[in-house]
Amino acid sequence: MKTDPRDALRVALAPRSIAVIGASENANKIGGRPIAYLSRFGFRGAVYPINPARETVQGLQAFASLSALPAVPDVAVIAVPGQLAVDAVAECAAAGVTLAIVMASGFGETGDPAAKAQELAMVASARAAGMRMVGPNSQGLANFGNGAVPNFSTMFVDTPALDGPVGIISQSGAMSVIPYGLLRGRGIGVRHAHATGNDADITVCELATAVVEDPDLKLLLLYLEGLPDPHNLAEAARIARRRNLPIVALKSGRSQAGAEAARSHTGSLATEDRVVDAFLEDQGIWRVRTMAEMVDMAELYLKGWTPKGRRLVAISNSGAVCVMTADAATDADMPLAPLSDATQTELRTILPGFATTRNPVDITAALLSNSNLFGAILPVIAKDPAADAFFIGVAVAGAGYDVEAFARDSASFAAETGKPLVAAASQAAVAERFKAHGVSVYPTEGQAIRALGQYVSHSERLRAAQAADPPPPIRRTPPAATRMLDEAASLAVLAERGVPVVAHRVCVSAACARTAYAALGGGRVVVKGCSSRIAHKSELGIVRVGVESADGVEAAYREVVAAAARGGETLDAVIVASMARGRRELMIGAHLDPTFGPVLVVGDGGKYVEAMPDAATVLAPFTPERIERALRRLRIAPLLDGVRGEPPMDVEAFCRAAAAVGTLIADPAAGIASLDVNPVIVGARGEGCVAVDALVFRAVAL
Repeated sequence: MKTDPRDALRVALAPRSIAVIGASENANKIGGRPIAYLSRFGFRGAVYPINPARETVQGLQAFASLSALPAVPDVAVIAVPGQLAVDAVAECAAAGVTLAIVMASGFGETGDPAAKAQELAMVASARAAGMRMVGPNSQGLANFGNGAVPNFSTMFVDTPALDGPVGIISQSGAMSVIPYGLLRGRGIGVRHAHATGNDADITVCELATAVVEDPDLKLLLLYLEGLPDPHNLAEAARIARRRNLPIVALKSGRSQAGAEAARSHTGSLATEDRVVDAFLEDQGIWRVRTMAEMVDMAELYLKGWTPKGRRLVAISNSGAVCVMTADAATDADMPLAPLSDATQTELRTILPGFATTRNPVDITAALLSNSNLFGAILPVIAKDPAADAFFIGVAVAGAGYDVEAFARDSASFAAETGKPLVAAASQAAVAERFKAHGVSVYPTEGQAIRALGQYVSHSERLRAAQAADPPPPIRRTPPAATRMLDEAASLAVLAERGVPVVAHRVCVSAACARTAYAALGGGRVVVKGCSSRIAHKSELGIVRVGVESADGVEAAYREVVAAAARGGETLDAVIVASMARGRRELMIGAHLDPTFGPVLVVGDGGKYVEAMPDAATVLAPFTPERIERALRRLRIAPLLDGVRGEPPMDVEAFCRAAAAVGTLIADPAAGIASLDVNPVIVGARGEGCVAVDALVFRAVAL
């Protein structure tokens, strides 16, 4: 009978028995904390301390060895160092333990080859026997729903646990408990807080495939330092989408990845970090940049809202807050919705004449003399159909203000509308009253609206992913060796796949160039060197643009050949190509990513593409619709539809060409490792597009 590979993960989250190898009487030591926590947090299974020097450990019977236990434990915590840990893993595997948690450090994370070899030995012995392993260098797991907390973090001593609807999985021990502490400080309960350490066997992503099955979970937070197994994260996301469970990820290394990506070809603009962004978006996962963003958003997911749009209505007792709210709403892409004439008319009957009844609504300092104003206008605004979400800014309140009524009325307003609502209050006492009534409150309007905007955006992304049901990444290993095709051969590869390419002729003599000029119909042409050894022709001066006579073409041919010779190069041929005209130069790049497989890059083109990149990354499936959505997120997006009387571009033609390139890179039989098509000249709508220059790198069999 075939077993589910997640069975061991499920056992890790809900074990019936746990052994601790290296158990300590001292609850403040690594070997003592798990035993103390299992008792403190109500674990109901069997706990087996293993310590040959003691008869009891923390009041429990101790055992001299794993073989002395009355039964094989589901989970074994390994809290001994170095080679002892390696030996303990092998012993557990041989005994039939389902899962081992290796807390010992000093292995692969050190960069020492000998230590890495020890880590690999642990993985090999575990897998040979069918045992799974968390770690090494793991702080441990923690499930506060059932008390299974084989973990040594001090955070759980200082910050009392409360079971709740949030799960946290991290490669880093610290990053598994920092968000735990911040969330607990906000009164939010956390059920899962797991740290996988070096991810030598079980990774964050694989563990997530089991955690998302928890029916009581409403939000999963991930901290990722690497993403070697996106197929596991795609599976976790697939399960989560069916449960409408949002996943928020913080992946470190963004700036480092950007620095490493300064390469010379457009295909490599799809940096690892950009590919990660594209993958997370496809899967419906929201990526935050900071821990503050992650924690600020968290409580909004627990409200049970179903956002219908992005239009915002803001209310404050401060004109300055209203102004700053308008700026924050713009930054968050949450347009301030115009209130209807009927709503504004009714508001004027309630508010003083100097108040503002437009959106944002400024109640003014009149709220101090009439605390009923706040409660009176909320029902009026609640009836207005324009708003999808609300913001309430309480600039200053306290003595003389009925803050309790403000908070109560806000909570009733949110319940009545069923729409997302956030508040901002800089005074702690005021904020506490709103929190007491279940209103999400932040110190500033900027924080509140940024969190709200991200939450609404994630809701939109999750719905889009649910509708698209994206496949997992296609696993394709890049070839060990490649060879560059010359431009003519590269254009031929594209043409075979239906990509429109510029009309051109390949010439090996000046006379041939003259004949080619006539065959192309004359006019203005480009004469350029063609070689499988030269990627950047303009740097060698082997391009002549705008040649417009047969004599000129012959002369240009000789000049290009001579320029190549001066640069120490011999050309394979010379290309004479028609001058393509259009509205804009765009580019298409593609390559095989070692983690994500086929990757497509589309964006603004031309010779400055590396210096001023404006590109978007697309993962398979490569459809024109997906490619156009990516284009519409670029800085140049407004130009696609025409500005200042210009006609719109033929975006459809370009997206069809890009999809054909995507199909090419995804086809194993084609043997293409990477390619750059730059520029692609795009004409006005109906005029199509044409690839003017291309470089294709093909796999070479070793």
